[in-house]
Amino acid sequence: MSTLFRNFVIFLLGLLVIAGLLSVVNFERTTMERADIGKFVSQVRAGEVARVEIKGEALLVSLKNGGKETVQRESGESLSSLLKNYGIESEQIQNIEIAVKRDSSFTYWLSALLPFLIPFLLIGAVIFFMMRQVQGVNNRAMSFGQAGAREVPAEAKQKVTFKDVAGLKEAKEELYEIVEFLKNPKKFTALGAKIPKGVLLMGAPGTGKTLLARAVAGEANVPFFHISGSEFVEMFVGVGAARVRDLFRRAKKSAPCIIFVDEIDAVGRQRGAGLGGSHDEREQTLNQILVEMDGFDPHAGTIVVAATNRPDILDPALLRPGRFDRRVVLDQPDIKDREEILKIHAQDKPLAKVMKLRTIAERTPGFSGADLANLINEAAILAARRNKKEVGMEELIESIDKVLLGPERKSHILSDKERKVTAFHEAGHAIVGHELPGSDLVRKVSIVSRGRAAGYTLKLPSEDRHLKARAEFLDEIAALLGGFVAEREVFGDVTTGASNDLKVATALARRLVTEYGMSDRLGPRTFGEHDELIFLGREITEQRDYSEKVAQAIDAEIDSIIHGARVTAESVIRDQREVMERIVTALLEKETLEQAEFEAFFGGQPVPQPAAQDSGSKGIVEGKPRKAKEAKEKRAVPQLGPVVV
Repeated sequence: MSTLFRNFVIFLLGLLVIAGLLSVVNFERTTMERADIGKFVSQVRAGEVARVEIKGEALLVSLKNGGKETVQRESGESLSSLLKNYGIESEQIQNIEIAVKRDSSFTYWLSALLPFLIPFLLIGAVIFFMMRQVQGVNNRAMSFGQAGAREVPAEAKQKVTFKDVAGLKEAKEELYEIVEFLKNPKKFTALGAKIPKGVLLMGAPGTGKTLLARAVAGEANVPFFHISGSEFVEMFVGVGAARVRDLFRRAKKSAPCIIFVDEIDAVGRQRGAGLGGSHDEREQTLNQILVEMDGFDPHAGTIVVAATNRPDILDPALLRPGRFDRRVVLDQPDIKDREEILKIHAQDKPLAKVMKLRTIAERTPGFSGADLANLINEAAILAARRNKKEVGMEELIESIDKVLLGPERKSHILSDKERKVTAFHEAGHAIVGHELPGSDLVRKVSIVSRGRAAGYTLKLPSEDRHLKARAEFLDEIAALLGGFVAEREVFGDVTTGASNDLKVATALARRLVTEYGMSDRLGPRTFGEHDELIFLGREITEQRDYSEKVAQAIDAEIDSIIHGARVTAESVIRDQREVMERIVTALLEKETLEQAEFEAFFGGQPVPQPAAQDSGSKGIVEGKPRKAKEAKEKRAVPQLGPVVV
């Protein structure tokens, strides 16, 4: 559409130019009056003529009153002889200014031929534009099989190196061999070593797979070809394979270089698996990738780096030795890595003098690098909205809640009764989580609506953990039921606010029985086989490998776990009823309690008051945990991410 509009504008401008030329050529003819020789002679005799310009056989007469006329004289006759033949005296001729102007044959022929040439010029212009359109279609058709890989040259100004990638120590060590080979291949070839042809980066979304691939190219100072797996496949059969050939051909010309294929699972999924058969075009593309990687010269210096977050669905032929024979796993960052990532993303942002990024790292378990970058950006936006010159701890803490749960729903105004129910519900979660040693530390309790939640209790561990025992799971289920139990104990009834808590608690209890083998009654075994449909890319079916009798036993064991957790939560709520009333009163007044403010209710200490916003709130500083919490930190309780109930 844009090309058609541009051609139309060019065509319109051409018409305007032609019209302008015609107006210039015909200007004199349209403004001058034609007169015969007799009239001209009488005007000369009367002394009305001021100037005569001789232009070929035409006389351009300028009168003293400002008028202009044109007179056509006989060919071969001069002006003086013409006037003498009509009896004009030489004295009268001397008073007239006479000028001779050579007639331009170009102007004459242009004025004569242009009316006939205009239709032919218009037809030629239309044919020219039509041919250009056809030529453009042909060029696009010929370039349809060319890969649209974006090339980052080796001499690019903004290079990414390993210094720009925080954490991922093991992954960078694995990839440093690739860098060494690209820099000094003779070091390896002298010993007969062959560098891997393909490197597969595996990790959750946002862990830095693309960033790490760019860092490899930046460290090695080689060209970097970046393309997504979805860019190979088109609606026409054979286009994907043609683009693969073109990509590898371009890469071989720029060797040594790196080819980075992002989201390779778009074309590298297992062949012959899926509902309704397979996609022929995708399989042809995958086959071409396999053939090209087999044909690589081991010393050519062209290395394929691919990234995926679904390595389980890739075709086995793609993962065999000789293709993607090196696999690098990118884990979620631990607390030290998160602190380094925060420092990198905070380099170009003015932070307050009193800034503890370590505290932010402790509050963000399970956050990926992309989540942390979004966290810093949200804090900067929030500081700008508050007309601040620096980003403080208050903005960072509030941004954590925004990333986890969403922005505050200020328009979602609860009634006094609903606020009271929400306060007791969240206080129940917090108290049970605080008293049970297997639960994580309560970092914040709030009745401010965020996302779809009317309130929330944020529980985070003090350190990163990767293993979790049965006792910790049971305490976690009891904490999830704390809100349900608190509502029943105080109001004698329950609301729909506990629906999501019950769903999470039931799913966790089922995993204890069917996946983790933590049931004393059913023993250490798993129940059910989950089939992943490669075509859809998600788990939608579960095949039973147990009888109906065992299914009843599973349900009974889940009920037993839920019932035991409920009894535990009821015992804690009844023992701490007075504390819960005080916490609810504070929540109805302040709406949010930080960790130090919350724990002050249990130690008999005065509730700390927030300080100035620039230095951060005292509630943000970690409070001193009770003995139960000290024991909780010493136990090896894992935490895969923040818990919000």
